Parts: sequence; C-alpha cells; structure tokens
Amino acid sequence: MAVRIPERILTPAIVVGGALLISAAPPDAVAPDLTGIACTPPSAEQVSDSDRAPLDATQQALVEHLSRRYFIAEVATERMVVAAHRAAAEVGLDPLLVLAVISIESRFNPIAESVMGAKGLMQIIPRYHLDKLRAAGGEHAVFDPESNIHVGARILQEYVYRTGTLEAGLQFYNGALRDGTAQYAHRVLAERMRLEQVLRGRGG
Repeated sequence: MAVRIPERILTPAIVVGGALLISAAPPDAVAPDLTGIACTPPSAEQVSDSDRAPLDATQQALVEHLSRRYFIAEVATERMVVAAHRAAAEVGLDPLLVLAVISIESRFNPIAESVMGAKGLMQIIPRYHLDKLRAAGGEHAVFDPESNIHVGARILQEYVYRTGTLEAGLQFYNGALRDGTAQYAHRVLAERMRLEQVLRGRGG
C-alpha cells in the first residue's frame, strides 16, 4: 500500500538487507523530480495487437506462470507484465520486484480496493499521490492497469531513494517503516525470488 512520506527527517531502524536492485545507481543518487512529467502509458485502445512488440522469453514465461497462478486471462496478464517491465526500466527498478509488489498488494486484481482507500494493482492511495495520478490522466487512472503500475513504480522508486535501502523503501511503501522485523519487505522479496526461480526453471 503506497503511503505518504512525512516531511520530517527519516530515522528508520531497519538493517540494510539485500541489494538495492537499482540499476547503476551511484551512492549519492537522488530521486529525479518527476512531478509534472506526463507518465500516461498507451491504453489498450491506442495499441493494436499488430502494433505490440512480441514478448521475449522472460516475459512470456512470466505471463504463463502468473496467468495460471492467479487465474487471469493471458491477454490481461500480458498487459500487466509488459507494463511492469516498461515502468521498471523507466525508473531503474527490477521488473521482478514490481511484479512481486503487485502479487503481494493485489494478487493482480486491477480493481482491488482496501478499507484504507488503497486502490488498484499496486494499492495506491489517491489522496497521497494526486500529482502523479493527474500526470497519468487523473484520479480515475488508479484503476487503469498500466497507469497504476507506472505510478506505483515511481512511488516505490522515490521511497527506496529517500530511505536509502530497498528494504526500508518497501516498508515505507506499505506504511510499516516502524516494523523492525520488516515482514512486508521480506514477503515481497520472497515473492521476487519465487518469480526468479520460475524463470530459472524455464531457462529465462
């Protein structure tokens, strides 16, 4: 569940665990200011089947696995897998990490909604992230799979940079930074490992 970061200085008591999984990020890197940059991905209506690039072997293996596991049509799963890879590449995250967050947050249900007001695949709380949702087309974009994934990936990237570690960033994403056991982060990273094992088993 994506939550708002308070403005006070962050003092997380979380041990650095695992690699950042941020591609080529220097130690003094800061999150880019993405406010005002339109991040609206092409909608399904704008992209015809003939215009879609064929999936690579890794993406196809993920589509087949996730479609079976969550009982989703392959065409819908393909949209989400492609969007996760595209969003991850744009912000410098591992696509398997993005897919793992989706798995834990919503089980790939694009209309999931929590009692706390978190919505969509990556369980974004609109009132905390209106600027990003407006850049993606408006608050209603939270239920569009591609837009939700792009906004959620940007939120997660900012949290990782601002807290300094992947584990702390994941905990902040879930609103559980004070949890010294980092249960949420461990669940996400375990799910990411399962996806990696699927790919290894397929030779992906």
